[in-house]
Amino acid sequence: MLIGALQAFYGPAIPALREEFGLSPSVAGLGLSAHFVGGVAGVLLFDRLYGRTGNRRILAASYLLMAVGSAGFAVAPNWPLALTAALLAGFGFGGIDYGLNQLFAVGFGHRSTAMLNILNAHFGIGAILGPVLIGVVGAEHYPVVFLVFALANLPLLFCLRGVRDSPPRLPQPAQHPASTEASTPADRALRSVLAVFVTLYVLHVGIEAGVGGWEPTHLETVGHGAGVAATATSVYWLMMTVGRFLVAPIALRFSAQTIITVSCAGMTVCLLLAAVPDLAPFAYAGVGLFIAPIFPTGLPWLHRAAPHARRAGAVVIAASMMGGVAAGPALGKVIEWSGVRAVPLLLAAVSAVCLAATLWLTRATHPKPAR
Repeated sequence: MLIGALQAFYGPAIPALREEFGLSPSVAGLGLSAHFVGGVAGVLLFDRLYGRTGNRRILAASYLLMAVGSAGFAVAPNWPLALTAALLAGFGFGGIDYGLNQLFAVGFGHRSTAMLNILNAHFGIGAILGPVLIGVVGAEHYPVVFLVFALANLPLLFCLRGVRDSPPRLPQPAQHPASTEASTPADRALRSVLAVFVTLYVLHVGIEAGVGGWEPTHLETVGHGAGVAATATSVYWLMMTVGRFLVAPIALRFSAQTIITVSCAGMTVCLLLAAVPDLAPFAYAGVGLFIAPIFPTGLPWLHRAAPHARRAGAVVIAASMMGGVAAGPALGKVIEWSGVRAVPLLLAAVSAVCLAATLWLTRATHPKPAR
């Protein structure tokens, strides 16, 4: 919930940041960009240390980095120092995001998919409450919010005794010393699977960010009022959180492949329906519901498909963050050519690629029958 709230604080604080530091809108938006850059670095560093340094120590360091960075952002006397603090907070954010997802993915056995959906649903609760908190206290008081947030991280340092210091040991893959090829067919197949997983994560997070960023503009363009557009966008984010809670019991009965296939198909249909003006607000809510399980459900599938590719989880989580960063400007460029009314159709085409990637992964990771 805390990392969800932190990510959501920056946007509502932009008006106060612009006034305090004399910033243009694009420069003020760099606060969130610095947060995401730090997040990617935190993911990659945690992955480098995972299994070498105690997991409790790494999580504790991530909590401290997020607390120090948030406090620094609150009291920074100038914008360069504020950006540095946002980068530091993002560093801790990335360590926690990857660390908890990684530990949940390997720590709950057949219940990992359900537990990951519950974990990420609480991220959504934080993302919903963050802007509400800024709105209640007023954007001009954002330093107080960031300081209280920094203090809220500290009690978590005393809640790490239940975390193992080392991951469970996996059986080592068979060695083939006689092989002299640079890469075996199995190696090439594994790289292909990882590449398609990365594609799925980049594209679906791009859709998530694209809908969140462009839904209000699209709804107003097709004739809905500003109030309806804002409410519908809030409902979209709410449905993402609800969807993760709903899929948790379903994940105990159905495979990750089935859940993600249905999710991608439903997401594609809803985006096509969003091109119909009268249906658009409801269709976007459907997109939020269907896209919700993809991120948390894909991680256990990835670990089962590539149990010895230790860095696979870090790569797809870092890629998903980059997808969120790149979605805005990339979609904006395409919209300049096609117009705002084409937003749902453009995203539907990307969603169809996600569906195709899921179907390919289902075939590629299906156990081969013994001969």
